[in-house]
Amino acid sequence: MGACLNTPAPKAASAPPAAAPADKPNTQAAPTGAASAATGISKPMSAAEVDKMLGAPTGGVQPLPDTEFKRKYQLKGVLGNGNYSVVRRGVDMDSQENVAVKVIDRRKLTKDDELSLKIEVEVLGKLNHPNIIKLYGWYAEGKQYYIVTELMNGGELFDRIVKKEFYSENDAQKVVRTLGTVIKFMHDQGIVHRDLKPENILLTDDSDDATIKIADFGFARPVAAGLSTACGTPGYVAPEIINGRPYGKSVDVWSLGVIIYILLCGYPPFYNTNQTQLFKAIREGKFAFDSPYWDPISDSAKDLIRKCLTVDVHKRLDVDGILAHPWVAKEAVSNNITNVLGELKKFNARRKLRAAIKAAIAANRLIDIADAFKKSSN
Repeated sequence: MGACLNTPAPKAASAPPAAAPADKPNTQAAPTGAASAATGISKPMSAAEVDKMLGAPTGGVQPLPDTEFKRKYQLKGVLGNGNYSVVRRGVDMDSQENVAVKVIDRRKLTKDDELSLKIEVEVLGKLNHPNIIKLYGWYAEGKQYYIVTELMNGGELFDRIVKKEFYSENDAQKVVRTLGTVIKFMHDQGIVHRDLKPENILLTDDSDDATIKIADFGFARPVAAGLSTACGTPGYVAPEIINGRPYGKSVDVWSLGVIIYILLCGYPPFYNTNQTQLFKAIREGKFAFDSPYWDPISDSAKDLIRKCLTVDVHKRLDVDGILAHPWVAKEAVSNNITNVLGELKKFNARRKLRAAIKAAIAANRLIDIADAFKKSSN
């Protein structure tokens, strides 16, 4: 998941970074998530507002008792860890199907965290689409919540792309058409994802015809409630969010524009290790189609990106406009852009390293907190 964003003031830093050389773009991106975020959960609506927007009665979706979980699932190995949760493989004892189980320590959740979790479950439960990760159940016991979803054995889409021996605009177009279709479904349901990025685009399995799925709905919200919370992931976040203005579905279009850009060149359109400078570039919509990386890319693809990464939300395409754009609606050129994979491999390596560093820092903070608690108890 991304994070609540502490957006810096519009004023630029005194010493802006040097521009990227013409023959090699500076592909350093801002760290994933804002360092100042405490929980990574944005301020939620009230329970009544959530239920009204999602069409659920007051109280909404309630977790099933823990005994139901133990009757149905058996927990297996650990797949990943978070600040207050662990994701484990589970097995449905009736069907023998493998599932993913997020085990959340309820003692570490604030009231706002619990409400945000409820919103995530209700939103995901409402979105039944072949390209959205499936929610199988939500269970509770004294100390823990269990959220059961389908298991994504294929890993991240970008990891699969870099293993290709041949890559073309047509390959990228198929991905964009799928993402556009599922985003349209979400928007038609009145839901905004707010954290679209490569880490949240997964594959069901390792086969060549694996299904693409969008995951991580922790920031997804009903747009009818009116959205203004600054949240998301630096580098993918829309300028209206950074500027602290009310926003809507168009923030997902901006994020998709960033993803399309990366798919076609292997590095992000907005890149700077200084978050203030990164946000300044996003606010101004400053990006370029660097030579030689963009030389083989069609003008139609570049036109689509420009129209997605338009700062003025009234001029930015909506998702229907993306699906109707010639580059998406018609068969894209099958020009060879396999050289993009080298840049994409570097981009993947950097973002995974940043994620590992972030996880290590979080783990060390927890150790320090535990040590401090022990000392204060002695």
